[in-house]
Amino acid sequence: MNWKQMLAYISGSVDQELLLQNEYLVTENRILKNQIKGRLRFTDPERISLAEIGRRLGRKALEEVAQIVRPETILGWHRKLIAMKFDGSKDRTAVGRAPTAPEIEELVLQFARENRSWGYRRIVGAIGNLGHEVSHQTVANILKRHDLAPAPERGKRMPWKEFIRSHLETLAAVDFFTAEVWTAGGLTTHYVLVFMRIAPRQVSIAGITLAPDGEWMKQMARNMTMTGDGFLNGCRYLLHDRDAKFSAAFCEILRSSGIQPLALPPQSPNLNSHLERWNRSLKEECLSKLILFGEPSLRHVLSNYARHYHEERNHQGKDNAILFPATADRIGTTAGKIQTRERLGGLLKFYHRAAA
Repeated sequence: MNWKQMLAYISGSVDQELLLQNEYLVTENRILKNQIKGRLRFTDPERISLAEIGRRLGRKALEEVAQIVRPETILGWHRKLIAMKFDGSKDRTAVGRAPTAPEIEELVLQFARENRSWGYRRIVGAIGNLGHEVSHQTVANILKRHDLAPAPERGKRMPWKEFIRSHLETLAAVDFFTAEVWTAGGLTTHYVLVFMRIAPRQVSIAGITLAPDGEWMKQMARNMTMTGDGFLNGCRYLLHDRDAKFSAAFCEILRSSGIQPLALPPQSPNLNSHLERWNRSLKEECLSKLILFGEPSLRHVLSNYARHYHEERNHQGKDNAILFPATADRIGTTAGKIQTRERLGGLLKFYHRAAA
């Protein structure tokens, strides 16, 4: 056998072996694909590897060997690789007007949200006062991007939180809380009605009862709106929840005195947060630590806590200051001996300087 015949024999043997290996791998891939449920996920490096080999094989060969991905998909990945290679979009210079500075956009949004009646040109003027130049069309585009309506539409709607903030000086709130008291008949539930003027955080305990019926509620409304001494004098709005105790007759007495009762949305204690905080503080600092015997003991505890709350307790929501400090307590002075005033057997304490 000459060398040419031997070379042909060897080449044929190698080709036959490669064909058998290829056939085996194709069959194995087909079996594995049938075993796998769902769609296969490829990483970017895996796509690149298949795309490069698939390009060299060509569509016809791919149709014979590709089992887990269609040949069109592999060739599509290859075309995408070529497109990415020659994509120069990242190096292009932007065409058109420069984008609005984030600082200006934040100012536009702030002014629009805090001033619902301001139109585009009013916002432009306010921004100009701060040294920025912007057109009314830019303002309009910014508001549109953030789904903020023009001034006429914004002015028609006012969120509860914004309403409360805008009317603090003439706004009051009312709410009930309950206290368990031991009496001759056993443990009984007492209902306590509390009013608060929101701006100064001043509290008035209007009344205590076992049964807050309609007549009792009307009398409480008359007491709070009494000419001259009524706690609600000077208020325009009264916030309350949707408890049935705040009846139509109760609200009508308030309206006759120039006070508009406002029922809060259902399940929204956060809109009456100041009075809710009073109730919580009273229970945590006082009622939860005492056993009460008879209504007089409840009244004694409430009157002492109310005085402590107004004259001796620092309030974080009011710059950590005392609401109505007594002159004799000399708040803020550094001269004089430190004294302690105790209420309810030392449950409530207040530290102040004695007069020099």
